Amino acid sequence: MKLLIKPLSEKIGREIPLPYYATAGAAALDLHACLDEAVTLPAGGEAVIPTGLAAAIPAGHVGIMAVRSSMGVRNGVCLSNGIGVIDSDYRGPLQVALHNMRGTAYTIQPGDRIAQLMVVPVARPEVELTASLPETARGEGGFGSTGR
Repeated sequence: MKLLIKPLSEKIGREIPLPYYATAGAAALDLHACLDEAVTLPAGGEAVIPTGLAAAIPAGHVGIMAVRSSMGVRNGVCLSNGIGVIDSDYRGPLQVALHNMRGTAYTIQPGDRIAQLMVVPVARPEVELTASLPETARGEGGFGSTGR
């Protein structure tokens, strides 16, 4: 399987790195901010950051965009919508909507790693209405019902 990536900026591969797997065991590609100048997220603020890329997610798969753990844990910056879902038929620009949860500003520099992109198989089961569901040991136990 191949992931086709289309550069949307002349900076890609020159000033802005191509997406890459940071380690041999990495599950996701690192994506970088394709900016002309730094963007500062004020405390509690949001911004949409371009990657300068478009992609063709293979049919039967979905692109899942997630914030880099170091941005979230160290800096309090997360994706505005939790995760990004990139459908296999979308061909527009890949952008990263970021939200600063901390009380201090956070600055994103051109080329900074801002997100990760995973390509994951998708199951699309048929929907069937039913009056009852199969029983399980857990049943209807919700949040915290497993003791964790």
